[in-house]
Amino acid sequence: MTLTSPHRSQNRNRNPDGPFHIVDERDYLMEIAQDMPDVISLGLGDPDFATPAHIVAAATDALRDGRCTDYTDHAGLPELRRAIAAKLAQENGIIADPDTEITVTTGGQEGLYVLVQAVLDPGDEILVPDPRYSSYDAAITRAQGVMVTIPTREADDFALDPAEVEQRITPRTKALLLLTPSNPTAAVIPPATIHRLAEIAKAHDLLVIADEIYEHFTYDGAVHLSIGSLPGMRERTITVNGFSKTYAMTGWRLGYVVAPVAITRAIRAIKETVSIAAPTLSQWAGVAALAGSQECVTVMRTAYDERRRALMQALTDVGFTYGHPYGTFYIFANTSRTQLTAFDLAVRMLTEARVLIFPGTGFGADWGNYLRFSLLQPTPILKEAIARLTRVL
Repeated sequence: MTLTSPHRSQNRNRNPDGPFHIVDERDYLMEIAQDMPDVISLGLGDPDFATPAHIVAAATDALRDGRCTDYTDHAGLPELRRAIAAKLAQENGIIADPDTEITVTTGGQEGLYVLVQAVLDPGDEILVPDPRYSSYDAAITRAQGVMVTIPTREADDFALDPAEVEQRITPRTKALLLLTPSNPTAAVIPPATIHRLAEIAKAHDLLVIADEIYEHFTYDGAVHLSIGSLPGMRERTITVNGFSKTYAMTGWRLGYVVAPVAITRAIRAIKETVSIAAPTLSQWAGVAALAGSQECVTVMRTAYDERRRALMQALTDVGFTYGHPYGTFYIFANTSRTQLTAFDLAVRMLTEARVLIFPGTGFGADWGNYLRFSLLQPTPILKEAIARLTRVL
């Protein structure tokens, strides 16, 4: 089944005379899926695990004790900011003042948005690896910044090449954005490359925005290194993170941004106008998440690794290639052997196999021969999805 332009222009809330954008493709697939029975989703990045019980219990206690009625400081609960500072020092080697350098946000998504508005002036260039998480595009556009993409390649496991970064720096370049581990490619930037990127940032006086939302999910010996921990990088690094992926808390909407004092002031001023403060209930849950046992993270990582290996084998068996997935819970697979665009193949997979997958064009215009598979289904359901896909292919 190939969609023609009349089908595309009928998408809800879209300009019928405008282009069929990447968001339209994803929305279209989800709209189809809503009306179909027995669909298995390998599309969304929403963990299938329940929020760990000790986190839920802490939130329940906060509700019962009347600690969730009022706004917190727009920078976040002092207790949570102190817990984040302790976590950063212990796990990431980042030293941050909880009073002046940490801002709690309503999810990592808000954190990303407000920090981009805070640091980019109209016309400023920001270097972004390609493919990339598409929300970066929207945040940069709204700041009237200019996104300059850095190509990565499947043959290199989508590793970021410092030489490709350096040759795209101009007098207008303000910042370098890093997402490691990466959505959608599952690449992890090796420590040696992180060190080289830090040297480039210092040599060219660049800010570095480090999105570390998937930091705890690495495999096959891959190591995550926070660039903000390196010498000379604290004053030029903005680290974005959150609780959604690590603790299966996407619905709680809780994230944070770590930045130098002057940038933090600007971030807090914008954040206050956008949402005042992150939900108080979620912030108390975040305190418990950081203070409690981390065994829940290990359980999730082990499960994702099992699923990852099963899907890697299945994709190999049907002739799809991919960059080795060293992190996250995605696989970015090359489907060109089917001679269909990724979007048309995604429609076929949904309508004929009842499996929802997102096309690579949701992560950059040049990725029309790729699908991003997520691993966010229990292993038996994932294997059923693999069986369905294999029959259609």
